[in-house]
Amino acid sequence: MKVKKGDTVKVIAGDAKGKIGKVLQVLAKKNRVIVEGVNIVSRHTRPSNAYPEGGIIKKEAPIHISNVMLVDSETNEATRVGYNFVDGKKVRYAKKTGNALDK
Repeated sequence: MKVKKGDTVKVIAGDAKGKIGKVLQVLAKKNRVIVEGVNIVSRHTRPSNAYPEGGIIKKEAPIHISNVMLVDSETNEATRVGYNFVDGKKVRYAKKTGNALDK
């Protein structure tokens, strides 16, 4: 996967198109990511030890990995991702600018 936890991504399709957020979790087996502030759903919960009050809880739901694009930190633009080998290590880079994404 070209997107990792902690990356900043831009949503390029769906209801949240244009929103930018940080990746909270990558679900590799399902090809989905959870992005901060995107695809908010309401979850009705019973009172429990974790949520003594219960009620309606708002949380992020997963979206498909193909609907997000990595944002280059230097230019703040969405870009495709490529790989190069630097000093024997595989490093991601932004195809639009050539900037290294992994530091």
